[in-house]
Amino acid sequence: MTLEHEIIDAWADDLRGPVALHFRETLLPVEGRDAVIFPPTYAMGDRRDGAPYSIDKLANDKKVVQIDSVGSQANRMEPLFRRAPEGSPNNPLADLVPQVDIEVSADSTVSLFEVGHRLGDALVRSSSLQEEAKQAFEDFQLRGDATAIAKLAPTSLVFGAWDSRGEQAKFPRLVQSVIRAWDVDALRRSAQYNPAVDYAKLEVFSDEEKERAEGNTKSPLAQQGFVHVPAVDSHGGVVVHGDVRRDVTVNLVALRQLGAKDGGVSLRRYILGLALVAATEPQDGYLRQGCLLTPDPQETKEWTLVARTGARSKIAMHPSIALDYARSAAQQFGVGDDRRVTFERDRAKASVAKKDEKKKKG
Repeated sequence: MTLEHEIIDAWADDLRGPVALHFRETLLPVEGRDAVIFPPTYAMGDRRDGAPYSIDKLANDKKVVQIDSVGSQANRMEPLFRRAPEGSPNNPLADLVPQVDIEVSADSTVSLFEVGHRLGDALVRSSSLQEEAKQAFEDFQLRGDATAIAKLAPTSLVFGAWDSRGEQAKFPRLVQSVIRAWDVDALRRSAQYNPAVDYAKLEVFSDEEKERAEGNTKSPLAQQGFVHVPAVDSHGGVVVHGDVRRDVTVNLVALRQLGAKDGGVSLRRYILGLALVAATEPQDGYLRQGCLLTPDPQETKEWTLVARTGARSKIAMHPSIALDYARSAAQQFGVGDDRRVTFERDRAKASVAKKDEKKKKG
């Protein structure tokens, strides 16, 4: 299917149109197949496997592990729209969205693209942007008009936001991405730390203190690296026997629920353009230490258009097509103004005091 702008427009406009776009790619550790990679660790992991990873056992006894969560993937995609630092090559995606920076101090500025809860974050409520953000949420919550949100922080519509501490407005994720590895076994590893010199011989402490501290990870001497400390039987990653897959879904039903006073046609096309860019832009495969992934060149990447009937058709969705459409849609809608706002301590204190007062009343 050749993707003309008119076809993509229909995804945003036609209430009986397709329900979603889905993309699947197979990833490969740089070390190759059957390599050991390190998933993210969690406080409450699958302790049955002796590792704090998010591991699930399937009915066939094979195990699947989460390599990168939906939230983590969103946090990797959103900064793609941030303007490049001065002196660096221009980022063509930055022109598609307003650049909002929050000045925390004289030498510290935070981009809205790096704020966890996006427009609903405490940092926004603690800044001079508070009233405008509140009004934008009210417009959507009370009148169903997402225009102000799209002018101020359109990626909050793309990746989802919840004003849980304000107007209770909630935007679902239009772009959802997750990476999982299939058919895995968790491994263990051990290591030994050896100090550069014998500090007891240098009379930094006594031989008795050294003997008590060695091997005791809670000892201050061990924690500061003055004695031998073994790290035995800790989590050591997973070996992957199956595939490492990244699945990306663009929710077209949720997109078409966005409204505006003028009907929302240009708004929905604009947000769709941003969603397509976020979904198609190649990702940096360095997820964490011990987990560097690249697309598998032997596997075909597939974009699928899913109709209401469940019928699926392959489409050729290339990053250049998504960017071209997004630029056209952004020009029609009109990108919001860049702005630099300031963190205000008094607003933050007032928010904390308000929360404390609610607790007392409760």
